[in-house]
Amino acid sequence: MPPTVVITGASAGIGRATARLYARRGANVVLVARGEGGLEAAADEVAALGGRPLVQAADVADPARVEAVADAAEKEFGPIDIWINCAFSSVFAPFDEITPEEFQRITDVTYLGFVNGTRSALKRMLPRDRGTIVQVGSALGERSIPLQSAYCGAKHAINGFTSSLRTELLHRGSNVHVTVAQMPAVNTPQFEWVRSRLSKHPMPVPPIYQPEVAARGVVYAADHPRRKQYYVGATTVATIWANRLVPALLDRYLARTGLDSQQTDRIPPAGLDNLFEPVDTERVDDQGAHGSFDDSAHARSWQETLVRHPAATALGTGAAVLGAVSGIRRLASRTT
Repeated sequence: MPPTVVITGASAGIGRATARLYARRGANVVLVARGEGGLEAAADEVAALGGRPLVQAADVADPARVEAVADAAEKEFGPIDIWINCAFSSVFAPFDEITPEEFQRITDVTYLGFVNGTRSALKRMLPRDRGTIVQVGSALGERSIPLQSAYCGAKHAINGFTSSLRTELLHRGSNVHVTVAQMPAVNTPQFEWVRSRLSKHPMPVPPIYQPEVAARGVVYAADHPRRKQYYVGATTVATIWANRLVPALLDRYLARTGLDSQQTDRIPPAGLDNLFEPVDTERVDDQGAHGSFDDSAHARSWQETLVRHPAATALGTGAAVLGAVSGIRRLASRTT
């Protein structure tokens, strides 16, 4: 029987690219997001690639709606095998320029949306004693950067929540597994849709990877869920380990470079943002998986290949860490 996979944030970016991969496997793919235009386009892609789509327009911040999604998925396809939490929202601004309402909204979607999805998945998986939950995390869940305090806080919270849950499942001897795929900077439409108070167009911190790189990492994590977490992209490895080894130097480096590296010289996007309402409500609004940084985004990652081979992964991780620490030391020395 083909697996049944629920993907939140499936209308664009990493979620959209992940849906395509599962469609190629002939999976039943439950597509969850707020923007019905993007969802309909994603459903057409899934069907064309050999999967069976089910569109579920829902705000993951609403636990009742998430529960209704799970009910609909099992009514249509039977037991849920894999639940992937990927939906998020953000604001690009200094903390003192983010309103309480905005901070709450980001937390409700980016953190509690994962909690809501995990709860609904476990409600069905635990009695059957099988199933996998993948949290799409971020290197920013361990190493925060300026201008994204709410998003970074939510990603940190996901790591803490998931670690606690994982130990509970291990204590029970459960065959339900939960793992995290930690992401690098990815070229998704969020940088066109995000609410921003920057004077320039927001961008991911280079180096940038294409959503397909991230999606392959998510699917690999779902196929091998016994590990606590997976790092996708060499920059994720370097960022996390550099933060553990030289956190004070990294603070100084990001204070110096972190604001400029998240802005381009382009004019900021005009129009609505997707913080409280979706912007892809009609088919013509669909943005697909990619953002506007195709010209500078990497379609491959050597680290993604190495992760399948533990010995090579260790060597690659060491090289990435040493390179990152060396670079940060040089840059930090220039600030003294």
